[in-house]
Amino acid sequence: MSTDPTTHGTPRRAAVAAWIGSALEYYDFFIYGTAAALVFNDVFFPESDPATGTLLAVATFGVGYAARPVGAFVLGHVGDRLGRKRVLVFTLLLMGVTTFLVGCLPSYEQVGVLAPVLLVVLRLLQGLSAAGEQAGANSMTLEHAPPHRRAYYTSFTLSGTQAGQIIATAAFLPVAALPEEDLLSWGWRVPFWASVVVVVVGYVIRRRLEETPVFTREASTAGVASLPMADLFRHHWRDVLRVVFASVIASVSTIFTVYALSYAVNTVELERTPMLWVGVLANAVALVALPLCATLADRVGRKPVFIAGSLGSGVLMFGYLGAISAGNYPMIFIVGVLMFGVVYSATNSIWPSFYGEMFPTRVRLSGMAIGTQLGFALAGFSPTIAAALDGDDGRNWVPVAVFTAALCLVNVVAVASARETYRVPTERLGEPVGRG
Repeated sequence: MSTDPTTHGTPRRAAVAAWIGSALEYYDFFIYGTAAALVFNDVFFPESDPATGTLLAVATFGVGYAARPVGAFVLGHVGDRLGRKRVLVFTLLLMGVTTFLVGCLPSYEQVGVLAPVLLVVLRLLQGLSAAGEQAGANSMTLEHAPPHRRAYYTSFTLSGTQAGQIIATAAFLPVAALPEEDLLSWGWRVPFWASVVVVVVGYVIRRRLEETPVFTREASTAGVASLPMADLFRHHWRDVLRVVFASVIASVSTIFTVYALSYAVNTVELERTPMLWVGVLANAVALVALPLCATLADRVGRKPVFIAGSLGSGVLMFGYLGAISAGNYPMIFIVGVLMFGVVYSATNSIWPSFYGEMFPTRVRLSGMAIGTQLGFALAGFSPTIAAALDGDDGRNWVPVAVFTAALCLVNVVAVASARETYRVPTERLGEPVGRG
């Protein structure tokens, strides 16, 4: 029997479906981060002083990441036991419903402390959903892809994530331009209510996905593991740890998306609209850079591209935060787009294939989900840690840049210690080196 995925499925259709699903899913996830940076301190924490209110609002963004490891264990088990498709349908429905409900929440002035409590509960459910989304979409796409183009096809999942971030930020551009009273009363809710479209469109798209040929073959021949977690931690725990430490590179994204935006608008008092446009342009550039970097990784290997992107991101964060501190709009745009749109794309384009290639089919979704979500949990709280590092007046950005660079170095060490996988056949992924 041929093991070429192209004989059993349609890689392009799987990649496009993953792209669309991820764009819809992460639209929901990122509008929360934008709202946390811009309005949640006033809507849900008005009794606090401005600095504390901003810290608490940003912390609710991190709560979603704290829930991710729990979701990874549950949804990883389901995905490796029952299939990738079931996970993808469930995560999309859960994210769409919870995001819509965030837009319906009463404010602190209306119900008191119950408002932020409900906000945290819904954010936890968002985190559970996101835990299985990328690992499921990446596994689905990787297992459909031709062996020599796995990085290229799996990069579409992250392109979808970037597209979701563009749409989320763009949705807030007209909202942020509203008068303050309208913004805080009803304006911020509109992007959340729009997630009803996610529920309808996303469900239709993902219901039409076919299960991956590799998983189907595994289930029909060797049989799926009854306890994927036991297999994972017995035989592949080193790779799980490697993915955990490599995944802290996502802190570059959360610092850029949440902390830097909050720092620029609330501390340096720059205009909201230009800062939102930095995110839109950077993500638009990333849509082009991601498949190009992935194609390069399919030709020269995962590790050199990944490491170059990590080191570059750590260096450029100094320039980006420094430009914000100086209020230099041209440099903010140039460095922000270069860092997040181009250099960070070198890491973002690689990890969907590289992490998945560390594990065999029977535990791939579990390994990716648990490893990435533990690492992403730290990344989710990075804006909170950054807000605590920047001094009493919130203006000391240098420790934040040093913190981000240190996390980039952690990623470099983890990636450098991994096995290069770009020439390993799909059916041999996750096997011990030298097995023949």
